[in-house]
Amino acid sequence: MQNIRVLDLASVGPGARASRTLADYGAEVIKIGAVPRAGAVQIVPPYYAYSGNRNMKRAMFDLKAEAGREAFLQLADTADVIIESFRPGVVDRLGIGYGAVSERNKGMVYCSTSGFGQTGPRSQWAGHDINYLATSGFLDCTGRQADGRPALPGATVADIAAGGMQASMAIMAALLGRASSGMGSYLDVSIADGAFALMSLYVDEYLATGTEPGPGHYILTGRYACYEIYTCADGKHISVGAIEGQFWRNLCELLELAEFSDAQLDDAVQDQIRAALAQRFATRTRDEWVALLGAANTCVAPVNTVAEAVADEQYVARGLIADAVSDTAGAFHQSAPTWAGTVAPDGPYRIRDGEVSDTTELLELLGMSAAEISQLEQSGAIA
Repeated sequence: MQNIRVLDLASVGPGARASRTLADYGAEVIKIGAVPRAGAVQIVPPYYAYSGNRNMKRAMFDLKAEAGREAFLQLADTADVIIESFRPGVVDRLGIGYGAVSERNKGMVYCSTSGFGQTGPRSQWAGHDINYLATSGFLDCTGRQADGRPALPGATVADIAAGGMQASMAIMAALLGRASSGMGSYLDVSIADGAFALMSLYVDEYLATGTEPGPGHYILTGRYACYEIYTCADGKHISVGAIEGQFWRNLCELLELAEFSDAQLDDAVQDQIRAALAQRFATRTRDEWVALLGAANTCVAPVNTVAEAVADEQYVARGLIADAVSDTAGAFHQSAPTWAGTVAPDGPYRIRDGEVSDTTELLELLGMSAAEISQLEQSGAIA
C-alpha cells in the first residue's frame, strides 16, 4: 500500500484498528485529532494501545472553525482514504462528509465506521462490543454462565473482526476498484452488520431449515465432548477440537479410552464421555498432556493466559512480538504486524509522544506559507 495516504479521524475502536492494519501494509496514516484548546472531547488511549500508532503522523484541526475545516479539506485533497467514526450525520454537519470531500477529490475512498450503520432505527444508538455481539445472535450461541447468562467473550470480537477487519478489507477493495475506474466510493461500515456476518453459518441454517441454533446445538457450541475445554491436574485447561473421526480416534487411543472411539456423535452417551475425559485429563498437568497429545493428530492445544501466549514457542517462532521504544515510557514490547504480507522492521519501533503534532509540516508540504500557518495556529484553527 505504498503511496496511499489515509486520514484517520478515529482515536479508538474499529476505525483505529482499520488504520493500524493499513499502516502495517505500508500506507501513510495521519491521525487527525481536535485542537486541545478547541474544547472538543477526545479519547487519548495509553501509549501502548493500537501498537502505539507506530509509523503514523498526527495532525490537529478545529473542525468547527472555518479556517480549521478548510485546512483539513486541503489535506484531504491529497489523501486517498478517510476513516471516521462519529455518530451518523456528524461529519456532514461539520462540513467534512463524503459529499464535501468527494466534490474536491473524486478519487476519495471515504469509510464511515459506526455501531449500527448510517441507516436504520438504531443508527443513532450508542453501543459497544457487547451490544453488537448481543444483537447478532453471537452471545446467545456462546456458552452459559452458572446462572444461565451468556458468557462474556474474552476479546472485543466485534470491534476487531466485525468492525476493524471489515473496514480495512472494504477499503482495500475500494482502492482496487478505483485503480480501474478512477472514482472513489463511500463505505458504510456497521459493526453490528459485521457481527451478523460472523454468525452467517448459523443464520443460513436457520433461514434454510427453521432450526434455531444455540448453546449445545452444534458440535461447535458444546453438543459433543470431542469439542470442549477440560481442566487438568494443575488447574490449567486444555482445548479439544477433535471434530474429524480420525482425530477423535487418535485421542481416545492415547487417553486409553478406546471404548468411546465409535461413540463420538452418540448423543445418548455424551455425559458419560465428558465425565471420562474430565477424569482422565485431571490426572496430569496441562503441559504434560500437551506434550503427549499436541503433535499426535488429536486437535489438542493449551488454553494459554495472555502472558503464556506472548511466550508461546509458536508465536515466538512466527515473530509476533516486536521491540518498541516510547518517547514517554521507554523500551517495551508490543505485538508485531500479524497479517500475511506485512513486514516488521529490523530494529525497534519508535512510539512517538501522542501530543506531538505534524500539522505544520504537512501544511507546508501543501504549499502554505509560514505566515498562513502561523495565523492558523494563533487563531486556534490548528495545533
